[in-house]
Amino acid sequence: MRACLLAGVACLTICMAQSVQAQEAGAEPQAQDVANGDIIVTANRVATVLSKTPVTMSAISADTLRDVGITDARSLGQMVPNVALNENGDAMRISIRGVTSTDTTEKGDPSAAFLKDGVYIARPADMLGSFYDLERVEVLRGPQGTLYGRNTTAGVINVLSARPKDDFEAKFDGGYGNFNTVDATGVINTPLTESLALRAAVNYHQQDPYYKIDGDPAYDNDPYARTLSGRLSLGGTIGSKLDFVIVADYSRTKGSGVNGNGVTLDRFFPDALVPTVDPQYVRLSADEQRTLTVAPEYRNARDNKTYGVMGEFTYDFGPLQLTYLGSYRESKRQDVRNLLLFGVLNNPAQFSGHFAQSSHELRMAFGTGNPLHGQAGLYYFRETSGLEFGLGSPLSSMVVPGATNFAFPQDPTKSVSKAAFGQLTYDITPDLHLTGGLRYTQDAKSRNGATVVDFADTDTSICGELRCVLNENIASRTFKKTTWKIGVDYDAPGLGLIYGSVSTGYKAGGFNDGCVTGSGVGCALTEDALYFNPEMLTAYEAGFKFRFGSAFRLTGAVFHYDYSDMQVSQVVTVPVPATLIRNAASSKVDGVELESTIQPGMDDRVDLTFAYTNARYADFTPDATNYPDFSWSGKALDHSPKYTATVAYTHTFPLASGAQIDVGGRMQFSSEYFMADLNNLSQFRQPSFHKSDLTATYKAPEDRYYIQAYVKNLENEITLAGASSGLAATAWIEAPRTYGLRAGMTF
Repeated sequence: MRACLLAGVACLTICMAQSVQAQEAGAEPQAQDVANGDIIVTANRVATVLSKTPVTMSAISADTLRDVGITDARSLGQMVPNVALNENGDAMRISIRGVTSTDTTEKGDPSAAFLKDGVYIARPADMLGSFYDLERVEVLRGPQGTLYGRNTTAGVINVLSARPKDDFEAKFDGGYGNFNTVDATGVINTPLTESLALRAAVNYHQQDPYYKIDGDPAYDNDPYARTLSGRLSLGGTIGSKLDFVIVADYSRTKGSGVNGNGVTLDRFFPDALVPTVDPQYVRLSADEQRTLTVAPEYRNARDNKTYGVMGEFTYDFGPLQLTYLGSYRESKRQDVRNLLLFGVLNNPAQFSGHFAQSSHELRMAFGTGNPLHGQAGLYYFRETSGLEFGLGSPLSSMVVPGATNFAFPQDPTKSVSKAAFGQLTYDITPDLHLTGGLRYTQDAKSRNGATVVDFADTDTSICGELRCVLNENIASRTFKKTTWKIGVDYDAPGLGLIYGSVSTGYKAGGFNDGCVTGSGVGCALTEDALYFNPEMLTAYEAGFKFRFGSAFRLTGAVFHYDYSDMQVSQVVTVPVPATLIRNAASSKVDGVELESTIQPGMDDRVDLTFAYTNARYADFTPDATNYPDFSWSGKALDHSPKYTATVAYTHTFPLASGAQIDVGGRMQFSSEYFMADLNNLSQFRQPSFHKSDLTATYKAPEDRYYIQAYVKNLENEITLAGASSGLAATAWIEAPRTYGLRAGMTF
């Protein structure tokens, strides 16, 4: 397929070059595109209209987020083909086109970059907040290694908050639904001068767990989440040259959701697990599937805080525009999580951690309006963390007799990334463009920590002290990589954009728990066992974005990935729980994506998406030592259904008063997908399913207020977000049927 794509891009370039003299030059102005329903995006780090941006992406406006009922990142998969976002434990896992990462520890990196206002968010636990007062969400599919850097082998999700505006604005949105769900947002925007404004937004979110408890729990696990968030933004222009925004935000989350919406594994896979044999999925009723069959003896509880400040400043020098984007963020996490051992035995574990990250990017755009234009920049990122995770009792005494706690203090863990990048576009004609980009990245990672065991007194201690060090966790390594992109795009008059590209993505390597023999206390690993290599992805892609008047839009892409040294994670439980990362030899991904919008009249709209994805291991033996002949070659990558599709229809009933009623329905279909269980050398299977959503919305004249009734997952289909075997065998579930009312008002 790679050869076909390269040949297609070459033929496309030749054909366009031969025909450019016969084409009319020029393109519609951005203002006209927006007036026709297009949307301004910043996928290429400069403002362009979505229909003329040669990147496979989806952009969801604030109005669409409201109408569809997307209130957090987990719901984006309803709108965007080939994208899944799952809450797995207390962190977010992003899968795009079968490329994903399950290592959510302090030393792990995601395969898709999650950004807030263009700022990279390192910790998956910090991606779980509510969507409130947003401008739009941009989802870029495929590696974005040139402009966005490392950890973008899968793609990029950029959540963009609403900026301060010139006019006074005050609005309120709120809703209540089952599972005692409350979501309320208040916004005030006030001008300070003719060119400066201040914007404040506050959000409160509450929700009970999706699981229910069978029995009489000693502690109430309601609510699952109770979050209070706030954001203060100052922005505008100074003179006619400087445009800026400064944003400070704060969020605090309490509740029992530290273990995620997890139930015991037997709710889906009741049979005993046999190595190399995929467990059999057994379908129970929805209520049985989401039942926690053992009442918790200890309360799950969390108290997480995250806060930060970012600033973006752009100065127009005329021939070039200089942009600085900087940020500093911290998060603090305290929790008690009840680990259910063997499906029957309660065990309270405790976690405390402090994470800090800072990033700085200096970017220069030049050549606007000229045939040769582009941008270049420098990037610096630093993250440090200190934490301790203690297993508690009785698990600790099962590992070391007499121990009161088996713990993993890690302080500090550091990650520093430096990069230089540039991308140039040459306009052969106003409609035909060639693009090339390079990025050089250097990543340095290190950790000082230990595996320790605590005792109540020195008499029972194995070392004569209250805390004994079993082994140190010492690791340090630097990685360097150059990523690149070559692309061509053609704006065919009267038709739309046609584009093709070859690009690369890169995720840094890292280290597992432990240390190399001779480097410290209890160190007994080889370098090959301690360290794992970077993963690399080369993507070949061709696509189009066609528009036929205002009634019909069609976009599509075909792609092939060569994935080498893919990092796979395994949660091992012997001798103690730990996450082990290693490199699979290689993987391949082939796919086709289609999106269409049809508006046969002023009052009707149909949205369709379809994706075919063949994401599989090409060469991988998961346990060459004990099972040298057992290969996963040809098995599907995690969370990569072969077929997904959505169909949505909205009809508007205009009212004589100028108000309107919108009635809409959306159905999402997914074929079966799999989740690796390297503990058992097998895969968990989620069977195919479909879910339907319905909404009815009354909108007052001039959108002064609205009232919406909704139901999501009408079928009450319980699907798996993740699963794990071992001591605390768990299946994490996604949302069952939810319903409620929302309303909002603009003053």
